[in-house]
Amino acid sequence: LLALMDGLQPRENVIVIAATNRIDAIDPALRRPGRFDREIELRVPDERGRYEILRIHTRGAPLASDVDLRKIANETYGYVGADLAALVRAAEMHALRRFIRKYNIDVRSPEPISAELLQKLEITMEDFKDAMKEIRPSALREVLVEIPNVRWNDIGGLDNVKRALREMVEWPLKYPDAFERMGIDPPKGLLLYGPPGCGKTLLAKAVATESKANFIGVKGPELLSKWYGESEKRIREVFLKARQVAPCVIFFDEIDAIAPRRGLYSGDSGATERVISQLLTELDGLISRGEVFIIAATNRPDLLDPALLRPGRIDRVLYVPPPDFRARLEIFKVHTRRMPLAEDVDMTELARRTKGFSGADIAAICREAAMQALRRSNLKPTKVTTEDFEYALSNARPSISQEILNYYKEFETSMKKQTIQVIRGTEHYELT
Repeated sequence: LLALMDGLQPRENVIVIAATNRIDAIDPALRRPGRFDREIELRVPDERGRYEILRIHTRGAPLASDVDLRKIANETYGYVGADLAALVRAAEMHALRRFIRKYNIDVRSPEPISAELLQKLEITMEDFKDAMKEIRPSALREVLVEIPNVRWNDIGGLDNVKRALREMVEWPLKYPDAFERMGIDPPKGLLLYGPPGCGKTLLAKAVATESKANFIGVKGPELLSKWYGESEKRIREVFLKARQVAPCVIFFDEIDAIAPRRGLYSGDSGATERVISQLLTELDGLISRGEVFIIAATNRPDLLDPALLRPGRIDRVLYVPPPDFRARLEIFKVHTRRMPLAEDVDMTELARRTKGFSGADIAAICREAAMQALRRSNLKPTKVTTEDFEYALSNARPSISQEILNYYKEFETSMKKQTIQVIRGTEHYELT
């Protein structure tokens, strides 16, 4: 093939077009001018591309009035053209099954269906929603997580953390011109640390819903493998997939499992240090991340490698504190939003009595109060009363102690001391 494409014999007017989805497997000698002169990358379609593809595949389909193709295009993160074609076919099959059941049509009958009855066959928005549960996006197949429907107003309190997440993820995607005019690059890394159950993972879910970007959720221990080099390969694949479907948010849950302080574990043949080095290289190496945003969460920030917590990699480190009185009141309102409450239930009093409780603890209290109401009424729907909440509170204990708060306060103090030492060292060097 090399000799025929660029050898002694001229090709005359022969143009060669080749296609592959494994570009790295191609012999490098083919990828040079004179042979394959140009390489065109067909990327995963964005929202506008998905909308145009859906319009093509539904051109002759009987769509109901409630079908919103723009909304479907907005929700089909990571779907390629073949996925969208399969999605439309699956929605058509759902509509056909519903049509056959509704009108008791015998599919084995040789008689054709009347034209008047066929006019009633249409594809609804519900058919597309059912089809999306079956058809998985090819571009995110290995690392896909289901995008949860969590909004900012579903999280009580944490206003500072919400604002930081909006600035880091939503602003660069919605207002890129503003950053260009200011001549700055937006921050692309954020670490959330704090006590367990205070909403770190829930905040990442809200980012997935509100940012309208592709979302890849990675649990730290899942990347580790006993095979040599396999853990580093998995990290490379996650970032490669994120760059292909950018803009994308990667959420590392329990990041201390894959990025502990180097030298902390000395009995693993250096595997942990290679994983950290690979992660650091992907965060800030020779290859640009593009529109890939990193959000990491941990409740053991002191175990993280210091090289991870510098600008350019993890730009911001935010403490997710235990909910105060106002936040606890909002959390109670969120978890009792759809709960039939009796008139004697005082949310303010409940928030006052739950000092030291995390958001997960409060959610458990609301759930236990509703379960007690069901027990009291023999599984008949009834209102949740103050007595039910009293029962739930009597069986609950706060999960956040003063020792835990002191631990995070010491970490924050150590971070400030490190910054002061660096600044003083610079001043001393300049004076010298």
